[in-house]
Amino acid sequence: MKDVEIQMLKHNDILSKYACYDHEAKYLSDIDTDLRTPYFRDIDRIIYSLSFIRYQDKTQVFSKIEHDHVARRMIHVQFVSKIARTIGRALGLNEDLIEASALGHDLGHVPFGHEGEFILNDISLKYNQGFFNHNIQSVRNLMYVENYGKGLNISIQVLDAIMCHNGEFALGKYEPKKKTKEEFLEEYEKSYTDKKLLKTLKPMTLEGCVVRISDMIAYLGRDIDDAVRLKILNRLDIPTEITSVLGSNTREIVNTCILDIINNSYNKNYILLSDKVYEAIVKLKKFNYENIYNKSYSAKRKSELKIMFEELFIKYLNDLKTNNRDSLIVNSYLKNMTLEYKNNNSYERIVLDYIAGMTDDFFISEYKKYFNNEELLSKLD
Repeated sequence: MKDVEIQMLKHNDILSKYACYDHEAKYLSDIDTDLRTPYFRDIDRIIYSLSFIRYQDKTQVFSKIEHDHVARRMIHVQFVSKIARTIGRALGLNEDLIEASALGHDLGHVPFGHEGEFILNDISLKYNQGFFNHNIQSVRNLMYVENYGKGLNISIQVLDAIMCHNGEFALGKYEPKKKTKEEFLEEYEKSYTDKKLLKTLKPMTLEGCVVRISDMIAYLGRDIDDAVRLKILNRLDIPTEITSVLGSNTREIVNTCILDIINNSYNKNYILLSDKVYEAIVKLKKFNYENIYNKSYSAKRKSELKIMFEELFIKYLNDLKTNNRDSLIVNSYLKNMTLEYKNNNSYERIVLDYIAGMTDDFFISEYKKYFNNEELLSKLD
């Protein structure tokens, strides 16, 4: 068995001096070791989690679309993982750390994608629970919600990469910021009260930087392909100043960005884009927001979703306060959670965890069960 353990550790022999080695892994609590290396074990814990399974029915951009070739959240995280591992292997980084971080980065995403996240944030602030952000909820899931409230004891490096992954904020250069376990926890706690923190978070490892930029690369091209398939966008509408640099579809955009990153980041302690590619990415993000994301939900649909989220939140909150055993949040979700989870969280936070963890279809089925809003319900079928 010792030979097997040595074999599992061999990849450390070819890592860059800037990589995060297996022996550097830190945990919030003691962990029972086995023949798996730390980040390899993290991958297993993430893919066997209940949150990971729910990726398969969570919106990426377009919800309730009857089209077999439009990406859901599960596809997006696989794209991020493959792009990040390609960059990581070329740069001599720890692919296990990259894969665990990429596969876990969106575990906290809510039903109906970013629109659902915006609504839950408003609700969270209204009920004095702080800011709600999906990257922070992903970390919360792994530390405090999964495994029936015990958490999964994932390495700090993976948790930190997930917390700092937000690809919504494009940078031309990504540099890691060294952190202690205490500093990571401080940033996590502060995220609930400091609105500006989200834009300034930096991963503690170069692998985390790779996952962050890969998240952006993964959605930029794929979302265009989906919009074209749904006839929301004509590929010829993309300005030539963008396509001449990046290309106009997923394959071309991903290939251009990966090669640019590798060429500019090899044997360096940072991830760098060339000015030309970075400027094109910024323009493409702006184009996508104006022509895809801002059009994925009408103002009326956003208003309807807001009503649904708020009504379900109040319903579940009352169910907890009255111990309504006919409600799933009481007799299924909370019933199975640890006493520590029950005692350490307000009813409002428990409801936020419950709704955030839902798939789109489960959210809709729960709403139909409790509310007889014919106008809204007719649009859900």
